[in-house]
Amino acid sequence: MTPRRFTASRASATSAAVNEPASTASSRPLLRALVPADFLTLGNASCGTGAIFLCLNYIEGRPHDPFLLAAFALLVLALVLDFADGLVARSRRSSPFGADLDSLADVVSFGVAPAVLGFTLGLRGVWDAVVLCAFVCCGIARLARYNVTAAALSGGTGKVPYYEGTPIPTSVIIVAVLVVAWWRGAVGHDVWLGRWRALGGGHLHPLVLLYALSGGLMVSRIRIPKP
Repeated sequence: MTPRRFTASRASATSAAVNEPASTASSRPLLRALVPADFLTLGNASCGTGAIFLCLNYIEGRPHDPFLLAAFALLVLALVLDFADGLVARSRRSSPFGADLDSLADVVSFGVAPAVLGFTLGLRGVWDAVVLCAFVCCGIARLARYNVTAAALSGGTGKVPYYEGTPIPTSVIIVAVLVVAWWRGAVGHDVWLGRWRALGGGHLHPLVLLYALSGGLMVSRIRIPKP
């Protein structure tokens, strides 16, 4: 989640939406209640979803490189849209849906999609799957913590001074590593660092530990100053 969504105006808008059943947002069609930043957020989610579909096409049985190239490109575009919606939200009016939309979109584009991409490129052992699932869960937990604690961290100023745990969009670093691995042919049976036999007879590719590290940093108490 980018820092875009928690502002004083957003806090009051969210409060109004919760405390007033007949609020403006709930009394008109959903699409009319959305603001430009929200549509950029939905674009972010669409890019992540599209990347997942492309990965499924790739592993269907007829691997075709353009599918992966398009998936990589969509995840980069998702990151661009994630930053763009923050810029737009700060310069225009906000909506009560913004914070929740942002979190849900980030789960898709920077949580589920990178995990599916890793699976697609060869991280398919039993323990790989466990780590990938844990990574997604860490991203979800991190976003939930941010949404719950943002008001308290702002100290009533409407501005959060720091992130607690690394933001989930930092998973694009893993995507970048996978792009290089794919470019060098280190995917499938040739994944970097090979494959280990783990407990219970399952397998684990050491490369998947990048996901474990990323997930651990997301749910950590590390404070990262907000720009």
